[in-house]
Amino acid sequence: MVALPSLRGLQAFEAAARTGSFAAAAEELSVSAAAISQLIRTVEEQTGRKLFHRVNRRVVLTEAGVEMLPRLTLAFQEIGSVARDVGDAFRPRLVISVPPSMAMGWLSERLAGFVASHGAADISLRGDDDPVPFDHELIDIRLSYGPHYREHPTEEIVRDAVYPVCAPGLAGVIKPEGLAGLPLIHTDWGPTGAAFPSWRNWFEAAGIDPGRAAQRGLSANSSRAALDLAISGLGVALAQGIYCAEALEDGRLVRPVARALELRQPYCLTIPERSARRDVVAAFREWLIEECGRAVRSPALISAPSPDGA
Repeated sequence: MVALPSLRGLQAFEAAARTGSFAAAAEELSVSAAAISQLIRTVEEQTGRKLFHRVNRRVVLTEAGVEMLPRLTLAFQEIGSVARDVGDAFRPRLVISVPPSMAMGWLSERLAGFVASHGAADISLRGDDDPVPFDHELIDIRLSYGPHYREHPTEEIVRDAVYPVCAPGLAGVIKPEGLAGLPLIHTDWGPTGAAFPSWRNWFEAAGIDPGRAAQRGLSANSSRAALDLAISGLGVALAQGIYCAEALEDGRLVRPVARALELRQPYCLTIPERSARRDVVAAFREWLIEECGRAVRSPALISAPSPDGA
């Protein structure tokens, strides 16, 4: 069997010949220029061919070097392609299912943070209404409002609340009863969804009879859409803390009154047993719990707009 030249040496030669510089090859391969020179000298000794002419601190390819370069470049490109294919085959895969409102914006905007801290993965992000087909769709982790999936391991992770919020120009800080005179934005999760706290619920908790005002205004079938309507200045919405905290912190929204109304059920994570032992699932679980907790613990939600707000 013919002895093969040093692979590292061939790599050093190919880089130096392609870039036209030992210094550039050294930077590309993260070694010193002296190391590049020594590696190429070793290949010349192993092959019995002189690959560079060294003239006045310049290096010029010999005929043997010119002949070797294109074949080595193709060979290293193919090796790189094989390495990428092998790496892709072993990249972790993760199927995440969340309520539609959370997939469209809240979570999609934050996923880059998970990838940056935990590495690349093949992620499928799904916005699904309950119930979801865990096994048919190979779902690894489901975030849902309420504990829907007792047949799989399920844990409560956070209980959110809703807050009256509006664009800064719509209203200053007012008494709770003053909300009845402003345009209201209603959220209705639809006939198959859980009951979202209504404006009538909020007024009743505040001890206020709003009359017909609690039924007038705009309506949206998702929490995210209601929040966007409020940011646009179209009215006051009852927005979930998990969605509105960031907009309150950066000033796109304000809280005209302090009173909040806790949601009836917690948010829960469900992870089927077939996925629970996977490292990427465990990492995403921890990251998602922290992100949800950070949102509902936002100082903008804890602090009240004024001592007079109920």
